[in-house]
Amino acid sequence: MIARAAAILRVLKDERSGLSLGQIATRADLPRSTVQRITGALAAERFIIQDPRGGGIRLGPELGAFAEAANFNIVERCRAILNDVTRDTGETTDLAVLRNGGMIFLDQVPGLHRLRTVSSVGDVFPLTTTANGLACLAIMPGERADALFARETGQDPASAAGQDFHRKLESIRADGLAYDLDEHTPGISAIGFAFCDMSGSYHAISVPVPTLRFDDIRPQLETTLRQARAKVLADFAT
Repeated sequence: MIARAAAILRVLKDERSGLSLGQIATRADLPRSTVQRITGALAAERFIIQDPRGGGIRLGPELGAFAEAANFNIVERCRAILNDVTRDTGETTDLAVLRNGGMIFLDQVPGLHRLRTVSSVGDVFPLTTTANGLACLAIMPGERADALFARETGQDPASAAGQDFHRKLESIRADGLAYDLDEHTPGISAIGFAFCDMSGSYHAISVPVPTLRFDDIRPQLETTLRQARAKVLADFAT
């Protein structure tokens, strides 16, 4: 029962306007009668609600409270690592979470240089042109990554652009680090890595750098982020 309820919630996680019972049943690979019974129980606890605009069933406000508590916990657990990366590199370090098809910034330690990159907590960045977004796409199941790619870009995953995307994800999986080389914002490059928390949510830690000094410090960034990645993966494995 719990596993099936979790499957339904995961299906709804990236659908802001909601899904019908039939769509949920198809995506969760569950019988419609089972979905109807479980969604009834989840609705009673306000974990899901009927979208007021008629778009179907979507996540409810009660889960928002859980999400806020989880975000606070992640920020607290990762803050020391963000501080270490900024101390060792002198660059800004960001923590973001994948929500509703975008990367939302949860925390940031500003860099020590006069010329530095700064984003606001709460800013939302795309997935396919950012280091943190690509890092998250690389560690999730391929079908979900393809769906998010198609949703954001409007491109078929089987197209030439989709094949380039697949090759990029394979490279990230092999290396552990993702790169944004002036792809999202001209003049800014970044390196990042991703991890999952205990609830299965995708997070990323990344370092954005003015491109004019990126090549000079790239080896140091890579070394520091590999060390940070090892610490985070060890932490969340326990």
